[in-house]
Amino acid sequence: MAAPVTAWWNLELEGMPDFEMAMKRVYAWYEKEIIDRPPVRFMAHNAFVEQANVAYPSANIKDRWFDAEFQVETYLKSIAGKRFHGETFPVFWPNLGPEVYAAFYGAELEYGEVTSWSKPLVCDWDDIGKLKLDLQNEYFSKLEELTRCALEQGEGKFMVGYTDLHPGVDCVAAWRDPLQLCLDMFENPDKVKIMIEIAIKDFEQIFDYFDGMLKARRQLSASWMGIPSFGKMHIPSCDFSALISPDFFNEFCLPVLQREVKPMTHNIFHIDGKGVAKHREAILAVPEVHAIQWVQGVGADQPILQWISLLKELQAKRPIIVDLQKDELEPFIEQMEPEGIFLWVATENEAEELAILKRLEKWR
Repeated sequence: MAAPVTAWWNLELEGMPDFEMAMKRVYAWYEKEIIDRPPVRFMAHNAFVEQANVAYPSANIKDRWFDAEFQVETYLKSIAGKRFHGETFPVFWPNLGPEVYAAFYGAELEYGEVTSWSKPLVCDWDDIGKLKLDLQNEYFSKLEELTRCALEQGEGKFMVGYTDLHPGVDCVAAWRDPLQLCLDMFENPDKVKIMIEIAIKDFEQIFDYFDGMLKARRQLSASWMGIPSFGKMHIPSCDFSALISPDFFNEFCLPVLQREVKPMTHNIFHIDGKGVAKHREAILAVPEVHAIQWVQGVGADQPILQWISLLKELQAKRPIIVDLQKDELEPFIEQMEPEGIFLWVATENEAEELAILKRLEKWR
């Protein structure tokens, strides 16, 4: 069960006049309760990284990522005149890629069109001494700038979130290289645990810094998932764990997960496919993991209906987020109960969204 609401305020957003009711549905979902229908977000998983930035005047991709004005203006253009239905909150979240937390400690990021990745920083064990948190480095400073720019331009138009933070073992994998880290867990487990401690000890300080920037401007806590909290909302994950056994997860990943989620009001664990799902028993044993986002993957891991038994297992213990194709909605509804379900559905127009909302009101 998530922590109780300690404060509640309304945001006046041009494109989302039903903000307050949407938040009530989200908070009811955490308790597996339904006000009038299950919550639904009309956006597919990873759609946030597919928004077009094709008009940038420089061929240097990093320049595009680091241009705060351009990033905020691009988001403003993408929502101009749009009505946000259901629980599709308009959230601009400053984004320099999923391994930016590792970059706060000295790692260098390389940029592609829709993501970035870290160059290994710890190439031998003496390099552990290089791992120092630097709140003035280019990545942290740019996230501050992106946040300030969004706060200044977004009032009344969109919400501002915080960046994607991956402390703990995923951060260590970025410093070391995932395959090398697998070997390290066998050959040098003590060194691995030293790096894990470095990767978690400053997490609350970093989170609170950006959360403070947002709360000072009456923003809620939200990130790439677009599910806000009046408290502190975090998205714990451990994508690296797809490469290791449950025993190694319990030894290296579980202790840091338990620390990571403690300070938060709401934690939604991101289970990225069946490789991570093999650790679900350990993940669900952490009481501060309040909900689960299931991502089934692509190719042979689709369609969603092959995962019904797993989803029912997860739903029995936690509220869950499920990403559906439009043509999967009806067969999914026929096989699942609505309590504790938060749907993500990619749509093409407002008419589709309104039709889905009406259908969900009849899902009992």
